[in-house]
Amino acid sequence: MVRIKPFDEFPEVYEEWFVVNRFAYESELQAVKSLLPARGIGMEVGVGSGQFAAPLGIRVGVEPSGEMRTIAARRGIEVVNGQAEHLPFEEGRFDFVLMVTTLCFLDDVDVSFQEVSRVLKSTGCFIVGFVDKDSPIGRLYQEHKAQNPFYRIATFYSVPEVIECLLGAGFKDFHFAQTIFHDLQEIRAIEPVKDGYGEGSFVVISAQKN
Repeated sequence: MVRIKPFDEFPEVYEEWFVVNRFAYESELQAVKSLLPARGIGMEVGVGSGQFAAPLGIRVGVEPSGEMRTIAARRGIEVVNGQAEHLPFEEGRFDFVLMVTTLCFLDDVDVSFQEVSRVLKSTGCFIVGFVDKDSPIGRLYQEHKAQNPFYRIATFYSVPEVIECLLGAGFKDFHFAQTIFHDLQEIRAIEPVKDGYGEGSFVVISAQKN
């Protein structure tokens, strides 16, 4: 079952997070941008309301939530109704595919990653941004899942677990970026972006199609 109910029921709550946590949001944007290809045709899986795709110049997205699709369309995104396990595109269409904070809402990570590989060109790049399960914020989210309408249906992953799934889908040549080094309530400016993982709560991995 596609996990869209809270996104359709609480779109205002979803949008409010990016306002209340604007420095964390800008930090995550910078981390994604650091590994995003400078050119090519891109697409975001689980584009949501377009909070990442729009400022990053990605004009195509897949999103199963009707409420999210409506908001993303207002931000200039060409949104297609669909889900990660069955991407509604032909093989080899995109130069890169982005997936930000969507990983924890997937029904089947392995199938989703295989679908991303299918729609990528032979030299395509897959960029995944997510909250590391083993990070301070990742542990906090898991401890308080029941109090959050979004995270109560989420499944969090560690970096090694995501790497294993990427390898299983045939991806290689990994690069890492990380940010968010403080609790969200303590962030008063844009956080730095560092290479690697293990310190920051938000991690971005880029991988090449094999």
